[in-house]
Amino acid sequence: VQLQASGGGLVRPGGSLRLSCAASGFTLDDYAIGWFRQAPGKKREGVSCFTSGDARIYYADAVKGRFTISRDNAKNTVYPQMNNLEPDDTAVYYCAADKAPWACTVTVGPLGEMDHWGRGTLVTVSS
Repeated sequence: VQLQASGGGLVRPGGSLRLSCAASGFTLDDYAIGWFRQAPGKKREGVSCFTSGDARIYYADAVKGRFTISRDNAKNTVYPQMNNLEPDDTAVYYCAADKAPWACTVTVGPLGEMDHWGRGTLVTVSS
């Protein structure tokens, strides 16, 4: 199981960025897929996730209405779209996967300690 996040960069406040998480060695439908971020000096937090099987989506309150997450099963890739970015969104963003059905729920979000993690991609929001 491998995950590769990409698409990070420098963006101005109010701007948009689309990240990618390419998965290999497993099928997206069989796993919960989580997106996390860790800002400098802060704890890692769950941003969004797909539940396994039915692919329902959770968004953290901090990003609700600004971030959306989609997936292309044919490419085995997940795409977080981040709009109206704010300086507080500056962080390293990670994708993760876990086969457990409880690894993502629409009420609580992604399990903090998923089994498989990709390398992060840095997003910097600054003018």
